[in-house]
Amino acid sequence: MVGFNVGSVAFNSDGWGPPESSPSSPPLSLPNHPSHVPFAPFSRSDKLGRIADWTRSNYNHPNNRNPNNHRNNPSDSAFDFTGDDSFGLNNPDDDSSFRLVDGKPPPRPRFGPKWRFNPHYHNRNQNQLPQRRDEEVEAKKREAEKERARRDRHYHQNHRSGGAHHHQRREAASLKSSVDIQPEWNMLDQIPFSTFSKLSFSVPDPEDLLLCGALEFYDRSYDRVAPKNSRPLERFKNRNFFKVTTTDDPVIRRLANEDKATVFATDSILSTLMCAPRSVYSWDIVIQRVGNKLFFDKRDGSQLDLLSVHETSQEPLPESKEDINSAYSLSVEAAYINQNFSQQVLIRDGNKVEFEEGNPFANEGEEVASVAYRYRRWKLDNDMYLVARCEVQSVVEVNNQRSFVTLNALNEFDSKYSGVDWRQKLETQRGAVLATELKNNANKLAKWTSQALLASADMMKLGYVSRVHPRDHFNHVILAVVGYKPRDFAAQINLNTSNMWGIVKSIVDLCMKLNEGKYVLVKDPSKPQVRIYEVPADAFENDYMEEPLPEEEQVQPPAEDAEGGEEIAAAMDVEEKEITAEA
Repeated sequence: MVGFNVGSVAFNSDGWGPPESSPSSPPLSLPNHPSHVPFAPFSRSDKLGRIADWTRSNYNHPNNRNPNNHRNNPSDSAFDFTGDDSFGLNNPDDDSSFRLVDGKPPPRPRFGPKWRFNPHYHNRNQNQLPQRRDEEVEAKKREAEKERARRDRHYHQNHRSGGAHHHQRREAASLKSSVDIQPEWNMLDQIPFSTFSKLSFSVPDPEDLLLCGALEFYDRSYDRVAPKNSRPLERFKNRNFFKVTTTDDPVIRRLANEDKATVFATDSILSTLMCAPRSVYSWDIVIQRVGNKLFFDKRDGSQLDLLSVHETSQEPLPESKEDINSAYSLSVEAAYINQNFSQQVLIRDGNKVEFEEGNPFANEGEEVASVAYRYRRWKLDNDMYLVARCEVQSVVEVNNQRSFVTLNALNEFDSKYSGVDWRQKLETQRGAVLATELKNNANKLAKWTSQALLASADMMKLGYVSRVHPRDHFNHVILAVVGYKPRDFAAQINLNTSNMWGIVKSIVDLCMKLNEGKYVLVKDPSKPQVRIYEVPADAFENDYMEEPLPEEEQVQPPAEDAEGGEEIAAAMDVEEKEITAEA
């Protein structure tokens, strides 16, 4: 067996460590002891560890800095001689001969690091540097932004060109059919919106057959309203608004009996057809073929008179119908705002412009809203004429000439949905506010513009009305009123009048080929197309609103005075009572 010579250890009676050599005593000689190596003294408070750990790898190696490996922990040894510069140095007091061995973790940054060490990721790829990981994340973010911008560009191009590729993120509640399709209905045809965008038809200037009603003058002081001097929106509960369908209009009945035209409609129905490619929500129009005449009607209880809000936006609205920001609640609120706005911006001093006949839907002594009905006739073919009832809400007098004005209001319900705060942007960036509204409400603005063109209005006034508080849907303020010429505004939003009339002409031609009877044209709730169904003659006769009115308000008006505006007012009254109850 091989022996192991431990050697002799000198005894130091004067203190710790090996005895010091003196001139009187020879220097201490130990076997296998390197010469000229200084002794590293330590105090009693120092922690002692292993003098040498042969199983330990080099911690300073760049590929071995894994904090989860206990064998690489610098606290395993009080003295770490690997890479110690004290060996071979003549001056032991040099700073480079000492280095701090500290096992404490580094202090955490106060506000958090931009990159946090991930041991799992580090184990998977030890050669991957943290900076490189950040670059990959930033690159992925940039690619995602490019893809999002590409989709937005594609979306806007489709809507500018009249396409109807609406966004797929719309809520299911908003994308339900406006009318329940019954199994006994017979679908005759379906027309994709892509065919509508290619149509074009020019009509000559219309002629006025009759003007009814009375108009009040527009108050120009509202042109100077700004967010800093906004005005509260007033309520006009005593003024009656009428939204009468085509066949219930006594004037249209009279004109039909006089054979003044072949096709009859209202401006709201025509504008719905003209702007159909921009629509996202479902809608329906009842078509009646009586003899050689064609009547376009709205269904009783239809939401055609309600104004859509955020229809063409990419941000989904709450699904619950009871939510104040749901599609239905916002539609009722928008209709309420528009009615009140159209009456508040007038000079209510009793001075009115009276026309040939009074309001055909008002009773004797009844206070009615400021409105004039222009019954106009367009020539669609050699022996085919179209008569439509068009509305204007006010009149202005410039250089002793009277000009007709339409009044409509955009409404802000919550800036979080639109991304633009009107109170901050209306004065400095009005164009950005309008651009956002054109993106979120493309169909509604196009319909308002087409109605102004149908009525040959000289000016269309757009009001910007906002809630006093985002959670209060009953109190509003007028932040600004801006005027536009309808033709200029139509060009700005790429609304082509020839295309509008081309859509109407194609639908009229299609319906004139049908047999006598009743039909319904329905916008598909999920696809950019319309379908035409043949329905029984008594369809929709007993239809009613989805939400019935309270018993005290269920008073049926006479047949010729059916007031669609009362439905809106009643719905708002119900909401007002709910707000009072909550308060």
